Amino acid sequence: MSQPQQEQKQQQQQSTPAKSIPNGLKFVFGGGAGMGATMIVQPFDLVKTRMQISGAGSGKKEFRNSFHCMQTVISKEGPLGLYQGIGAALLRQATYTTGRLGMFSYLNDAYKTYFNKDPNVSASMLMGVIAGACGAFIGTPAEVALVRMASDGRLPLAERRNYKNVFNALTRITTEEGLATLWRGSLPTVGRAMVVNMTQLASYSQFKTYFRKGPLQMEEGIKLHFCASMLSGLLTTIASMPLDMAKTRIQNQKYVDGKPEYRGTFDVLGRVLRQEGVFALWKGFTPYYCRLGPHTVLTFIFLEQLNQAYFNFAAKKDL
Repeated sequence: MSQPQQEQKQQQQQSTPAKSIPNGLKFVFGGGAGMGATMIVQPFDLVKTRMQISGAGSGKKEFRNSFHCMQTVISKEGPLGLYQGIGAALLRQATYTTGRLGMFSYLNDAYKTYFNKDPNVSASMLMGVIAGACGAFIGTPAEVALVRMASDGRLPLAERRNYKNVFNALTRITTEEGLATLWRGSLPTVGRAMVVNMTQLASYSQFKTYFRKGPLQMEEGIKLHFCASMLSGLLTTIASMPLDMAKTRIQNQKYVDGKPEYRGTFDVLGRVLRQEGVFALWKGFTPYYCRLGPHTVLTFIFLEQLNQAYFNFAAKKDL
């Protein structure tokens, strides 16, 4: 693009009043983007959950690697076994992702309006922590149902919970174990979400700004969103896996003589270190990143496309 064209474009942007997405739609777009991404990456999430649960208590490895786990699921439960718990996964996105992305978008826009500039790293991290904590608390019941439904197929027939669907799971958990059980593992869930969102949302925002304004001068579009998302997903995977391990095992734990299997997050992490080794804290890294990386990419791409569709619609409406 020539210099006169760039100046003309800048003048047009300055003369056209900036539109903003209504706050309610920010939450709707966030949840919709997360649900769309989940439909694609759910098999990796199930494999990650199965691998994190395997070896609990005994330290015995149930699967050789992620591919062996996936092969085992398909051979024993069929291809649709990889989508076990998809209802709970979608409900989780409808609650957790709606809350976190909607809150982050709201805070991000509020920061730009108040300070008239893009958020710096510290501000992005703080907004990510707040958004993650809010979303995680709202989404914990669906998370509990998801972990249980995804792990049910590996249990002996006599021990399976056999939930019919996510709503049956939530109802039975409430009636059989009490309402508070729906928030079992809420502390590690919120802690994980704070780490995930501090890393994911903040790094995505910063990577996107760097690629757009730095030496590469990348234009707004799917290529930019893809590059920023993949790097953001890698950092998030490394930072959040130990807490994700603790969350998964606490939410799937059973009670023996009225006593829980684990006392809390640090008890889970301590046992894993003693019984399975330090690298077990990142057990399931491949499916976790294969799930989180593409999920991050797809979620942000869907979100950006929904935002762009709204702006295009609003622009046409003004004509």
